Amino acid sequence: QVQFVESGGGLVQPGGSLRLSCAASGIYFSDFTMSWYRRAPGKQRELVATITVGGNTNYADSVKGRFTISRDNDENTLYLQMNSLKFEDTAVYYCRHSDQSGTPLAWGSWGQGTQVTVSS
Repeated sequence: QVQFVESGGGLVQPGGSLRLSCAASGIYFSDFTMSWYRRAPGKQRELVATITVGGNTNYADSVKGRFTISRDNDENTLYLQMNSLKFEDTAVYYCRHSDQSGTPLAWGSWGQGTQVTVSS
């Protein structure tokens, strides 16, 4: 059974940092492109960042230069380092295996996500 478990969210002030983790199971993690997504209140889920099997990364314009996606294939874990956080980064963050464009693969399901709240 494919499962993604996100963690590391919390409450942070503007300008602060958080590091999210995503533990994957039920897949050969190293064989898949992985992506982070987020859903802000009242909005649709959007793609945040993608990392390919070879380590190539891509970011949404809104987070470019502030967020860094990485992966540890030995630990089957995906990370998202978030710096210089802004109010508009407030959302529930999810991870998923995807294609290289960031489209989630059809087989699999969303985890519960981890809440990130940026507030003063």
